[in-house]
Amino acid sequence: MTEFAAVILVDRRGWVLLQERDEHPRIAPEKWSFSGGHLEPGEDPLAGAVRELEEETEVRISPAELQLLGVHDVRHPETGTDDKIHLYAAGVDLTDADIVCHEGRQIVFVDPAKAPDLDLSDSARIGLTPFLGSAQHAALSGSAVLRSES
Repeated sequence: MTEFAAVILVDRRGWVLLQERDEHPRIAPEKWSFSGGHLEPGEDPLAGAVRELEEETEVRISPAELQLLGVHDVRHPETGTDDKIHLYAAGVDLTDADIVCHEGRQIVFVDPAKAPDLDLSDSARIGLTPFLGSAQHAALSGSAVLRSES
């Protein structure tokens, strides 16, 4: 079993940051997913989430800004493994122009009404579906508005 950490960033519109993966990754090639990846040996999931987000997008976020959404079991058919993903979220005052794409085809904020129609990875389907439209999703977009006005 491999452990992964991933982050959903929510902008002031309530749109969520998703990565369109290219054909190169072993897991979920050419699918839409979160910024994130496997944890290093002995790495704390929260630290791993912060590290992966920065590596993939150049977005630096304080661990205190991340809220744990849950720890989910996910089956990766490509590797035949049952893994765990630690999923975090934060509200941000960012746009697509603030995101640097270091992995995949693109990393962009996606309208939550359109996100379920994308070809999502298994982990994105497990984590994103219950999050969209939740009170936590609404609160994070609201917190981004408050931060941008301060």
